[in-house]
Amino acid sequence: MSSFVNYNGKLIKSDEPLLKVDNRAFRFGDSTFETIRVMEGQALFLKDHISRLIKGIQALKMDISPDYTPEFFQQHITELIKANAISSGGRIRLTVYRNGEGFYTPAENSTSFILEAYLIEENEYVLNQKGYSIDIYNEVKKQQNSLSAIKSGNSLLYVLAGVYKLKHALDECILMNTKGDVIESINSNIFAVKNGVLYTPPVAEGCVDGILRKKLIEVAFKNRIAVYEINLAQSVLLSADELFLTNVISGLRWVGAYKNKRYFNTTSKLLTERLNEYVAAKKEAPLE
Repeated sequence: MSSFVNYNGKLIKSDEPLLKVDNRAFRFGDSTFETIRVMEGQALFLKDHISRLIKGIQALKMDISPDYTPEFFQQHITELIKANAISSGGRIRLTVYRNGEGFYTPAENSTSFILEAYLIEENEYVLNQKGYSIDIYNEVKKQQNSLSAIKSGNSLLYVLAGVYKLKHALDECILMNTKGDVIESINSNIFAVKNGVLYTPPVAEGCVDGILRKKLIEVAFKNRIAVYEINLAQSVLLSADELFLTNVISGLRWVGAYKNKRYFNTTSKLLTERLNEYVAAKKEAPLE
């Protein structure tokens, strides 16, 4: 539990009242957010996160504060990490929401931000020992539009998929777009491995433009592992040698079972090792 949060640049105890009932993020999901990994007390890939945050603000037609730079947020994240005594692994949530009153039509487009910080025990990416058991959630399909690639406060699709996951005792659910193609999981991008080659859906197909997705493709190329961004039909899940999920908080999560299919994790192990090497080098220059 975070002891302190940062509200518009000020440290506030997390149990103090902060938002009013007419807050637009609460009423309408009128917000965008980033979840940022901390290792050794330092936020990773901050430049990429703030770039995606700005894209989210633009997509939601909010005004972009000139303060919203990687350097600005790095300073406030560093202060918040220290206030919450996070010296090793951690997780930051940065939420930006639209200010003002109004119903569906906002009275203004200025924004506020909130930073939260939480402790994570691991100080590097650790691959799951037991493979995930997954299935497809198909009650609601994700639309492909200008909002598909960003992380917004309107997350009902993911919430419903999470309810389905719990009901069916799964580790994760796979989501589809309106064409019926596989695009992502509840909180991760998805990769299939066949004959040592990686396949992942293009962002244009409706998946979130994941930070670790981008970094992993870079790591794969550096290690001479081919990556193809192509539409993934459901049949690919059954024909793949491996499946794994990626997000910036957990790293890689390998899939052990989908229906009657069982998978290996050789590539997942290799890429987790190479990813930690990549992160170790990047921690020396987090804003590059």
